[in-house]
Order: sequence, then structure tokens, then C-alpha cells
Amino acid sequence: MTEPQASSSSYATTTRPYKMSLGERLYLPILGGMMVTLRHFLRNLFKGPEYTIEYPEERRNYSHRFRGHHILTTRPDGSVRCVACFLCSQNCPAECIRIEAGEHPDVNIEKFPLVYEIDMLRCVFCGFCVDACPEEAIIMSNNYDMAYFSRAQSIVGKADLMKPFTFDESQLGYRPRFPEEDLARARQRREAFNLVEAARSAGAPVVGSATH
Repeated sequence: MTEPQASSSSYATTTRPYKMSLGERLYLPILGGMMVTLRHFLRNLFKGPEYTIEYPEERRNYSHRFRGHHILTTRPDGSVRCVACFLCSQNCPAECIRIEAGEHPDVNIEKFPLVYEIDMLRCVFCGFCVDACPEEAIIMSNNYDMAYFSRAQSIVGKADLMKPFTFDESQLGYRPRFPEEDLARARQRREAFNLVEAARSAGAPVVGSATH
């Protein structure tokens, strides 16, 4: 059986210009938007400001998961916790992280970053670097005050990332949260765990040491 063919009269073959109504020609639809603006203006005028904050004296309270300026965390001895594994730079979709690795003098740590730079103008603040880091060496804060007068100022180095604007736990932003492991992780941050000394105290042979 052959399918019935639609007649050509069911399809439009000519274009017709849109004809505006009288209200559209008089720009009456704009009045709807103007009424919204007027309503908010009168509400703020008689009830006080509801949406405006007096910045910088007053700051907005953001969520504790806010993704702001980056922070490089440190060990109890003050050294950077980063081991230069390059996972953060590999996972960065904006390719704004640059790391140069070097050999660490501590036998417990293989590498550390000689250079750790983040281009804040290219960063999209997605938090992928925080998710990828196995050492919790990089977290994000609630700091959103990032204004630069030159391109060079937007490239933040390791020294600036290790000196965040605050050490207040309530002001930190996006970071790994493991409630069931908080106590153990806090103890590890307070105590500099030495693998060599732990092995010696346990009586295990230490690799590289000579026994007589």
C-alpha cells in the first residue's frame, strides 16, 4: 500500500510579516517590567534595604562549601603539604595550575613543589583540584576579594597560597569533608608522623640502613 501524500495546501508556502498589536506599538509590555522595578524601589524606600549590603564593612554569609581563593595547606612543621603529584594540574579543565617539582630532603616525602602557581583569571573555581588532591594539600576558602590591576598580579604563587586570609575554620570554603575520619585526620595534622622512626620503634628493618 502506498502512503497517502499530504497536500501542498497544508504547508505554508509564503512568509507573512508579524503584525504588532496596538499595545505592542505603544510599548505597553514594558510597563510590566517597570512595575517590578517600581515595586522593589518602594519596598526598599519604606521598609529599608533588603537586598543591598554595605560592602566591605558588611559581607555576605556564603555556604561553607563556597569555592573561593585557593589555600595550600601545611604540615605541623610549616612545610607545604603538596607532594607535586601533578594530579590537580592534570584535572584542571582551565589548565591554570603550573607546578615544578623538586626532590624533598625528607626521606619520607619524595617530592615537593618548587613552583606552584595558579592563574586566577583563567581559573573557573570548579574545585576539581581539591577533589583530585590525595594529600588534601589544596583547599578553597570563602575569600572572594580578588581584584587585580595587572596580568602579573593574577598569577598567585606558592608563598601567597600558603598565607591565606584567615585560619578560621568557619571561614574555610570547599574542602574534603570526612566526618567519620575528622579526629584521625586532625591528629595526623598535629603530629609529624615519621615513617623511619616508626619503623625503627616497631623493630622493622629500614631500607637503606646497614646492619652489623
